[in-house]
Amino acid sequence: MVRRLKAAGAILLGKTNTPEFTMSGDTYNLIYGRTNNPWNVERTPGGSSGGAAAIVASGGSGFDIGSDYGGSVRMPAHFCGIAGLKPSHGRVPRTGHIFPYGGITDSFQQLGPLARHVEDLLMILKVIAGPDNVDPAIVPMPLGDPTAIDLASLRVGFHTDNGIRTPTPETQDVVHAAALALEDVGARVDESRPDGIERSLEIGSPIYRADGGAGLRRLLRAAGTTTVSFDPEITSPSEWTQPEPSAEELDQAMVAWYDLRSQMSAYWVDHDVIICPANAYPAGPHGMWDDPEMEAAYSYTQTYNITAWPAAVVRGGTSPEGLPIAVQVIAASGREDLALAVLAHLEETLGGFRSPPI
Repeated sequence: MVRRLKAAGAILLGKTNTPEFTMSGDTYNLIYGRTNNPWNVERTPGGSSGGAAAIVASGGSGFDIGSDYGGSVRMPAHFCGIAGLKPSHGRVPRTGHIFPYGGITDSFQQLGPLARHVEDLLMILKVIAGPDNVDPAIVPMPLGDPTAIDLASLRVGFHTDNGIRTPTPETQDVVHAAALALEDVGARVDESRPDGIERSLEIGSPIYRADGGAGLRRLLRAAGTTTVSFDPEITSPSEWTQPEPSAEELDQAMVAWYDLRSQMSAYWVDHDVIICPANAYPAGPHGMWDDPEMEAAYSYTQTYNITAWPAAVVRGGTSPEGLPIAVQVIAASGREDLALAVLAHLEETLGGFRSPPI
């Protein structure tokens, strides 16, 4: 992907900060320390692509590339007030990424752009997409033109609560404003959500842990690393363990996951896009993700890693603390054109990027 960007004329300014192996919702590591949110340095920029979102929001870079395994492009974009896209599974190669392709959760992990404006997401996506004959999951997936989409013809479903964690009132207001902005141009809008979405966290979380930590142990060994910031008590790769399911339990978990994907896919029979929160909360204090309860807050992004659908965010409002609040737009696999068309309209009507005080 980097090679493709440089060939297209991109100038590499540097590498932005990330937690070790992209495995945390905060951007902190033992080498470079923490990254601050440009809207409030006492707040986290999110993770794992927090350094990417912070530098783009601050005007230090025109765009950046992030990786999204549970929301790691969209959550930092939401926290820092910029736009971000998690492409469909199968569109962008993960070749060379520190968390490589493969494994049980292969379809969860996507690489995508972060930028201040929605039009830049499409420009970058065109450059980085397509098979590289290394990542075996990538296919020649057609990419439609968002400017050719007739917004008035769209069938839009929106929800402000996924049944897992209720967002702040201001977050819900932003989603309502987004729905109204599409209704105003003639789209058919209804308040609904895919069946089964309220179970996406309980079904998806066991899949993330299904290898008993073997994948991370492999990465730790390859990097020669003996500890990581998100679990400083680890002193050797062999100590990173999680409960390993039996073959029977793994089979049940996989079947439940695919049944959920099938159940949720029925939503596309009579809808073209989904509008919902990007997170239950705006950016919180550094260390907020140390609280296990926060997992429910980012179920709004994690759900769409589990389904492998494209999902994108853009700033749509401001919290009482003066922090950005994004709205998230999701479409069916391969329909980034729909998601980006809606995202561009919401950027125009709700305000989009605003420069932070830093």
